[in-house]
Parts: sequence; C-alpha cells; structure tokens
Amino acid sequence: MSHPHGVHRIALLFNANKAFDRQVIAGIGNYLASTRVSWDLFMQEDFHCRVSDLIEWCGDGIITAVDDPVYAALHQVDVPVVAVGGSYSDASRYPKGVPYIATDNAALVRLAYDHLIEQGLQNFAFYSLPLAPDIPGWAEERERLFDTMLRRDGIEGFVYHGHATTAAGWSDATEALMNWLQSLPKPIGVLAVTDARARQLLQACMMADIPVPDEVAIVGIDNDPLTRMLSRIPLTSVQQGTEEMGRTAAHVLHRMLHGADCSDTRVLVPPESLHVAASSMYQSVCSPYVMRARHYIRQYGCLGIRTDQVADYVGVSRSLLEEHFRRTLKRSVHQEILRHKLEVAQDLLRQGEASMADIAVRCGFTSVQYLYTVFRRELGCTPRAFQEQQLADART
Repeated sequence: MSHPHGVHRIALLFNANKAFDRQVIAGIGNYLASTRVSWDLFMQEDFHCRVSDLIEWCGDGIITAVDDPVYAALHQVDVPVVAVGGSYSDASRYPKGVPYIATDNAALVRLAYDHLIEQGLQNFAFYSLPLAPDIPGWAEERERLFDTMLRRDGIEGFVYHGHATTAAGWSDATEALMNWLQSLPKPIGVLAVTDARARQLLQACMMADIPVPDEVAIVGIDNDPLTRMLSRIPLTSVQQGTEEMGRTAAHVLHRMLHGADCSDTRVLVPPESLHVAASSMYQSVCSPYVMRARHYIRQYGCLGIRTDQVADYVGVSRSLLEEHFRRTLKRSVHQEILRHKLEVAQDLLRQGEASMADIAVRCGFTSVQYLYTVFRRELGCTPRAFQEQQLADART
C-alpha cells in the first residue's frame, strides 16, 4: 500500500511488560531515529492482538515477537512480517518464509560461564524454567548449552527447573528452591535463565542465610532495570543484543517494503555486554565471620548500619570481627561498609538516570555534600566528574 510522502503503517506486536520486548522496541525506535525511514507505528494497548484484527487493519508490515500467540497464524496476513525471538535452535518450530532475528544463546551463555570461571569457581549450576510442553525454546537451549559447556570441560553441573511463579504456590516454591540451594556444594556459581529467576535465587539465599556471592555467585540474563531496582544485592546480568535485534528487524522490514526478498533471512545477534555487579564477584575468604559480615553489608550497607550491628548479625564481638577483617581484607568493617556504598553510588552514576540527591539517599549518605566529600577523599574526583568520565568512556 502506498501512502503520501512514503509513510508506511507498521504494527509492532510485542508485550511491553517484558524487558526483552521493551528493549527490542527501543532498537526499532533507534533505527527510525537514525534513518530517513518514516513509519506510522501501531501497538495494541493491552499487548494482545487477534489475526482477524490484523487482516482488517490496512497496514503495510509487521514486526512481531515470536512468543506472541498470534505469530503462529501470521501466514494469513498478506503483508511483510519480520519475527524476533530468543532462539532459533530448531527451524522446524518456526513458520517458513518469515525472516527471523534471534538471540545468539551460545555466545550469551558462554559470556556468563566464562565470567563465573574467571571468579575462580569450580562448581556450577543452572536455574531454569519448569518443564512443560510450552517451555520456551530459548530456555531449553540455554540449559542445553550450559550443560554442553560443562561436559566439554569435564565438570558435572546441577540443573534445577523449580516451580512456576504463582501467588498460591509461592511459599512452597521458595522453600523448595532454598532446599536445592542448601544441597549444592559450596562455593558455586549459578546461571539463571532470566533475571526474574536470578532474583528468586537472591531472595532464597537471603531467606536461607546463604552468603552471596561468597557461597553462591549468581548471574542472570536480560539486565532488566526493574529487576536491578528490586534486588537488594546488585545482580550481575548478561545484556542481550536486544536493541541491535530491533534495529536489524526494522532494517529487514524496510528492505521488504521496497521489494527485497528476505524470506530466508536468519540473523543471530550476540549479547551486548556483561553487567558485572556484587552478586557474582566471588572472592575466596577464609574467615566465616568476614563472609557473613559481607553478606549482611551487601544487603543493608546503604541503610546506615554500624559496625556494632554487623557484629551482632555475625554473632561475635566487635573487636573479634575487626580483627578478622584486618587480617583477611586489610581494612575495617566501617571501611567495608563505605566501600559498598561507594560501589552502589558508582553503579548508579554509570546508569545516569538518578539525580545526585537521589543517589545520596539511596546509598546512605547523609547529604549530597557528604557524597561529594567521600568521593573526593576516596577516589580523588567529584561524583559528577566520575559520571562524565564513565559516560565518555561508554561512547568511545
């Protein structure tokens, strides 16, 4: 269908409640902003769309998430379609003649696995999704790839599928997860199939009083900002190349709208990066007192805790705890708390989304002025200068 000034009507069939889908949509938007392509975009407000609606909708093209139920019936729609999804391991699972942009799960899992190896860990586990006929292909593929990598290195791993996340079964699911974590050899690195599952691991570890990452180091997948916000211990996560997937999908559809035959196009997009945070930064610590103290500090260090509170949690005197810290880490408990607060502040500054006042509050500093004082004393620069340098490094 032709339109004035070359404008095309394009439907984006995604569920914006999902981090993966939102990031793909952002990539599509980036493509439109960086080119002269002009599209009128249609998105269903409740993120559900029927095939009959699309047949009656007089549009020109569709970019859709493969997990959307409508995807399997899109052959009935007589417009160019580009599919985006988390896996393309089995071509028979996807309709023929539809270009497909997928995550390179092998590269994604390898990035997470190599990171856990680099931390000096020797035991590994995978937290997947419950086994069911409708389990997503990407979940199966990630689990299989993780197992393959372990076997190739002569390592026996552990896999846990857990339970579905329902309100009624939440307590039983959490108890079962805690039991599994307690049964694992320690220390151990665990890769979760998604950030949502990784957050469940963090919660279960805290409830079971299992130190993270001293006994269980955790890596998730998606680098979901919402999960980061809801996790008391900052989560290490692999950022999929979702924005690049969105840009690629938009480019493929643009070509199809101008007559190109892209029906056999299959693109695997590698992960963008690994966002390293406290949940996976395992360090071999001989003292169990220091291990428990650091576990407490990672959870509550930004809430204004004092050395006495840390010692009470560990169950030893303040002087004994200080002795173990000096001998093991060459610093005091107070310095460890301050170090944690600085790390959280640096991470927030790198993200560039929070104000200085908000960062000061979230990290437990009494004022913005004190935040600046600590940065100058410990790092030799102001928070603003640190942030500007980080953003400049990210652009290069």
